[in-house]
Amino acid sequence: MSPAKGANAGAETGGADDAIAFRLLQRDDLPLMFRWINTPHVARWWDAAPSLATVEAHYLPAILDPGPAQCYVILHAGASIGFIQTYLIADHPEYAAAVQVGPGAAGVDLFIGEPELVQRGLGPRLLRQFLREVVFARDEVACCVIGPAASNRCAIRAYEKAGFRHLKTVTVPGEPEPEYLMELARAELLSGGRCGSNRRAPATMASGGAARRVRYVQGR
Repeated sequence: MSPAKGANAGAETGGADDAIAFRLLQRDDLPLMFRWINTPHVARWWDAAPSLATVEAHYLPAILDPGPAQCYVILHAGASIGFIQTYLIADHPEYAAAVQVGPGAAGVDLFIGEPELVQRGLGPRLLRQFLREVVFARDEVACCVIGPAASNRCAIRAYEKAGFRHLKTVTVPGEPEPEYLMELARAELLSGGRCGSNRRAPATMASGGAARRVRYVQGR
């Protein structure tokens, strides 16, 4: 099963009005990406707000000729609400050297772009669904790591709810602060283990998500 074909179900949904799904990022999505990245709750985790031309220059090559990073739009009840991407850590040598997580590790970056959908508890649920349907659909992936900024306590709490645990705090060249690296193994997710408490996180994956960590595809 290819990652793209595995990204069209709503496994953790209660019905069509709450269904989560994923589709590959397309050229027509780039103005929406530009708006999302420049929305205050997302932009606060970026080093600088990019222009539309910058967004197009970085993401269009990956759309036209998909490479190591697989980029998706997050859908909720059929509407586009955010961005998520995955990649093999080993495909990005500089980042791999900084985090040193070993073979078989995939990374994930994401944000919820629509302000009205923050603080809704969607983040942990959509992340676990994406891991099952896309990330761990690749046989070579044994674990997934995610790296919010160490100061981004809302993101850390949300990822804990999805089942991730702290692995180590690392300094990544070119980043303004250390990365709070978190990990979830394939076996733990697929067995249904290590899922966080049912108490709602203090914020969602948008203000608390990895928006600062969502790098341009060519970035690593």
